Amino acid sequence: MKVTKTTTTVAGVALLASAALAGALTTGAATASGDGAAHASAGGTDTHGRLNPLNNSGVAGNAAVHVKHRRLHIEVDAHNLAKNLPHAQHIHFGATARHECPSVADDDNGDFRLTTSEGAPGYGPVRVSLTTRGGTGPGSVLAVDRFPTTPRGHLHYDRDTRTSKAVARAIRRGEGVVVIHGVDYNANGKYDFDSAGKSDLDPNLPAEATDPATCGVLHTK
Repeated sequence: MKVTKTTTTVAGVALLASAALAGALTTGAATASGDGAAHASAGGTDTHGRLNPLNNSGVAGNAAVHVKHRRLHIEVDAHNLAKNLPHAQHIHFGATARHECPSVADDDNGDFRLTTSEGAPGYGPVRVSLTTRGGTGPGSVLAVDRFPTTPRGHLHYDRDTRTSKAVARAIRRGEGVVVIHGVDYNANGKYDFDSAGKSDLDPNLPAEATDPATCGVLHTK
């Protein structure tokens, strides 16, 4: 899939930007198998987060991350996502963030909608990009063609990866936050400008493509 990308920065980290997101994209697999089958549960730290809806998306689910040294085994299950559209998803962490999901109190302009920028003080910048293949670091935050789509509105993600010592330590401390983006506000099957206007990240993108849909803090079990 050919994708044209532009870079926008929020809280010091580039977030999702692609002109191709203005319309519906080709349906892809919602499952990332990665190396998850080889995951060994012995040792390490288990964390879990319940995904709760943002922006009245109705999206909910669960995320689990097993941390062993710098190795991560990540599982995400979510439902009621916008169908047939790509959904960027990440683990966020920031030393000065609140390590929590945003609330209506973070709606700075009072428009009853949380943007990615408004949520950043709560969850911090992107540290791990939950792509289906290839790199998973902050450098893959724009890898639109490697994020899952959801043909039936459901997402199952299962992958092994590695991160920095600092991020692994933060997740073990319960400071990692999983966020899935993409809200089809007017339920017309595509990301457009009609219902929420321009993205706060890039005026060439609709807000529907980048607004957070669900969020969960990874707590130690």
